[in-house]
Amino acid sequence: MAVSVFFNFAGFTLIIPVLPFSVARYVAAPDVAWWVSLILALYALCSFVAAPVLGALSDRFGRRPVMLVSLCGSALGFAVFGVGGALWVLVLGRVIEGLTAGSISALYAYVADTRGPAERGPAFGMLGAAGGLGFMVGPILGGALGQVSLAAPLYGAAAVALLNCVLVWFCMPESHPHARRSVRLHWGQFNAVGQLLRALRETRLRLLFAVVFCFALGGTVLQANLTVLLKDLLAFQPGSIGLVLAGVGVMDIVSQGFAAPRLQTRFGERRVAAAGLAINGLGLAIVALLPLHAIVPLLAAGIAIFTFGDGLFQPSASALIANAAPAERQGEVQGANQAQQAIARTAGPLASAWLYGVAASAPYAVAAIVVLAAAVALTRES
Repeated sequence: MAVSVFFNFAGFTLIIPVLPFSVARYVAAPDVAWWVSLILALYALCSFVAAPVLGALSDRFGRRPVMLVSLCGSALGFAVFGVGGALWVLVLGRVIEGLTAGSISALYAYVADTRGPAERGPAFGMLGAAGGLGFMVGPILGGALGQVSLAAPLYGAAAVALLNCVLVWFCMPESHPHARRSVRLHWGQFNAVGQLLRALRETRLRLLFAVVFCFALGGTVLQANLTVLLKDLLAFQPGSIGLVLAGVGVMDIVSQGFAAPRLQTRFGERRVAAAGLAINGLGLAIVALLPLHAIVPLLAAGIAIFTFGDGLFQPSASALIANAAPAERQGEVQGANQAQQAIARTAGPLASAWLYGVAASAPYAVAAIVVLAAAVALTRES
């Protein structure tokens, strides 16, 4: 599982350093931030439609087939984006990838299938550390390949997705036995909004989903705009952007792989999640100061603090949601969780592009307020 997550994140982050430069070939310079945000938002919108469907299908047919289909779709989407030639081709590539974006929710359901409630927090932390390693390797490799050709990272990402597919085929047995699978599918399971509302009928999931939504919204604002900010403010090239994102991966390994499991054991997942949100919001607030003081140490401090909070929150929140979900609906609930995060990832890039036009600090300041408000809500509930 950890190796699969590593490949998943490495493949996804391969393309990040070159994304604004790829878009800049087809649009005027003032429009780059808007089009980068729009492409990310379209991907998230397609994920919103697809994630609940793929989650329900994993409950009915097993986790493994969904992971295989999703990874093949990612490979195709990356390859189409790499071919390029026109802006609409870039959009098509991201739409294909978004409509098959079910590998992460299937992997999370896989963890819930194979781990008891007390083991899920550390297991999600281990997967997060593996993702952090992928996040470290992917941007460095993507930045290096981007120096050769803007298309090279896309083809590299497609190759990584296919390699991950081979790994799942040969090394990951099915975790969801026939006896626990859904007896039948119904049309309500293919309705993203209906499935999300069904998950929210579980009282224990409502606040958790709300704070995860706020976290995803704040994080997406940064992810959608950071490469543009670095390009505009500090004149970073793909290689330099790749090194910044590699630093994110290093901090993810530290926080998710080492800090989170130890803190969860001592303080419990809910308190660690609340602390992670507060730290994450502080990091966003520091990044908001960067346009006022464009210095690399301030950038490094903000990104490090943001990522450390991210690493504490994500495995803790994943464990809380998995433990609150009924066993026979793990795939559906994980899919609904990915769907509501997709709503945040659709709104986040668009809000980020608009706010960036108002002031370069605005996206990060607003995101910090949203995330800190979620931290307060979760702390009060604790």
